[in-house]
Amino acid sequence: MDSDGTQDARGTHASPVPRPAGPPEVPAVPPRPPRAPATPPLPDGSAFLAWLRAPRPDAAPGVWRFGHRPRPAEEPEEIPARQLLSGALIAFLVGWLVWSLLQNGYLGTWWWVPFDLIVPDAWRGGDSDLGETGTFIVYQGYELLVALGIMIGAARLGRWGEVWRRFVTSRFRRPEAQETRTTPEDDPAHWNELRAAGAADAAERLAAEARTGLMRDVDHARILRAWQGVRTGRHSLATFSGAVLKDGAAACLHPSGERDLPARLARHDLVTGQVRLGTTVDDARNPYAYRGTGLALGPDLLGTSLVAVGPAGSGKTGTVVRPLAESLCLHALAGRAAVVVVGAAGAGLGPADAYDVVVRIGNQESEYDLDLYGGTTDPDEAAAVLAEALVGDLADPHPGSDSRRSTTVLAQLLGPFRAVHGRFPSVPELRQLLDGAPGPFAALRQGLQDAGQESLLRELDARERQMGQPGDVGGVLGDRVALLDRPAFAGFFDTSGQSRPFTLKALDHPVRVRIDLPQRGHADASRMLARLVLAQFTASVAVREDRSLFACLLLDDATGVVTPEAVRGIQRLRSGNAGVVLTLRTLDDVARPLRGPLLGATGCRMALSGLTPWDGQDFAEVWGKEWTEARDVTDRQIIAETPAGKAVHMLRRVITGKAPTARAVTVRQVERERWSASELAHAVPAGHAVLSLTDVKGEHAPPLLVDLRG
Repeated sequence: MDSDGTQDARGTHASPVPRPAGPPEVPAVPPRPPRAPATPPLPDGSAFLAWLRAPRPDAAPGVWRFGHRPRPAEEPEEIPARQLLSGALIAFLVGWLVWSLLQNGYLGTWWWVPFDLIVPDAWRGGDSDLGETGTFIVYQGYELLVALGIMIGAARLGRWGEVWRRFVTSRFRRPEAQETRTTPEDDPAHWNELRAAGAADAAERLAAEARTGLMRDVDHARILRAWQGVRTGRHSLATFSGAVLKDGAAACLHPSGERDLPARLARHDLVTGQVRLGTTVDDARNPYAYRGTGLALGPDLLGTSLVAVGPAGSGKTGTVVRPLAESLCLHALAGRAAVVVVGAAGAGLGPADAYDVVVRIGNQESEYDLDLYGGTTDPDEAAAVLAEALVGDLADPHPGSDSRRSTTVLAQLLGPFRAVHGRFPSVPELRQLLDGAPGPFAALRQGLQDAGQESLLRELDARERQMGQPGDVGGVLGDRVALLDRPAFAGFFDTSGQSRPFTLKALDHPVRVRIDLPQRGHADASRMLARLVLAQFTASVAVREDRSLFACLLLDDATGVVTPEAVRGIQRLRSGNAGVVLTLRTLDDVARPLRGPLLGATGCRMALSGLTPWDGQDFAEVWGKEWTEARDVTDRQIIAETPAGKAVHMLRRVITGKAPTARAVTVRQVERERWSASELAHAVPAGHAVLSLTDVKGEHAPPLLVDLRG
């Protein structure tokens, strides 16, 4: 239990949890041989260079920046197609009519005055110096210029250019190739920052690796991360340069020895740190600048945490959790992030080879165990985390509606036990103490007396006096611990040093962790373990030394996990460069008093298709209202006063079948919900979601309708 998360409890290094990659440190254990990439790079490196040099302009939160072409903030006013085509035709007819009248002399000969003023007299008439052919060309040329001027005027009047762009070129326009022309001064493949710092040899080696196709996107991101360590003073320039000159693009490897994942399902851009989740729909409810753009998330948005709500089959795991887990695993290989993914066994959270540590709770073949006490040696800290896991979901387990008394009860037992045995109790031992078994209590008391621990004896006496008293929460805690004291978990949560416990204290390193929870027959235990992981995560990231490493916890099913203390912990994550991703089938899985605080504590909120109107109401309230323009159209019947007018109206009614009316339009500003509960429940198509975003700097995006399949 004293493991720092990088080795097993017995001190062996047979299966270490990886330490951070980067110079000048060398991994404590020999790295595994790197796996061959799933798709070999091109021999000339052209694909990598094109990716590296692609434009990535600054954009609003959530916009996929790779190759993005910014759009205006406001939608330009577009003329209806019917009006545009009719106007173009009328302009052509007017131009043709003007030219015909000029040709036939109905408008006089004034339009020949410029010709008479400019053309010499010798060029006029059949006996001119030019001859009949030349004279004909001169006259016809002038008429052609006049006709051209009339056509240009008609084209401007009839907007022929817009007709051509909208109905002709838009149908045959090919996607434009990404512009990758760069100069050595701004070429990212030239590594100018390294050259300026005096590491020209290292820069040249990296540039050659990129040109020959030996560098991948993960290599580029990992070396940039190592260079950031040089700039901040954690590593020396000489050590960094030596590592690059020795290993090239494979320098500063992650201790696992991996340079990529076994396979990728989503689109990633490690320059911006984004993973693409879908496409923002070209819908009037979306801001014009977002319509048709890619929708992507990165650590800058996940740092404010994300909650996604949708029924089973709406795509929470496949289109949200899996791409995010894949992206964060790539960041971990680059030394940028630490990720913990929690879900049911077989939930499709990525292959085991994509992770450094896989904890299969309830599976006796699991190589790793889970530390029940979070790797701490402080009894009070261990008691607080364990109490949150055991009874944090109870609405009112005791007066005060919090876990303070539960924490006190556990601390009264954990402190004395550790003082006597040098470790915390195992699950069966803790259950016996909570149930008040006479034998364990007597042995613990005797051990404290022999060690002269008077203060801890008083703690044990207080616990013994409270047992059996009205309001004592020891029985509730004992019942919850009994859920873990089952044969399926007999080999887990060991504290005697016979297993390899993983502790979330290892989040100081770029580690990739997957925790498989038992679901079949152990649903209550799974929810309790999920609360335990969340409580340990929020406690661990708050005391990390290196907060430049982004830490993220992904909970594939957060049913029963959201508690008052969990909400408070989520609120503190942003300042620690960490975040959580929670998915729920419905907000009914969260206690009613906690739904508003949960949505308020998370900066990114996603409502998937199939939401109930009750859940939609909670999202509608948190997204608020906006001012919009409302148009009221009123038709009133026109009453004719004269016999001729009545005859015309009768004729129009016979032809159109409707009485003549006059239309009145009233425009006013009204305040309406951005997305109503009814729209969220019934107007979100399958495979779509409505997503609002907030980044760590406070910039936000309004609710966006997103196609998660695009």
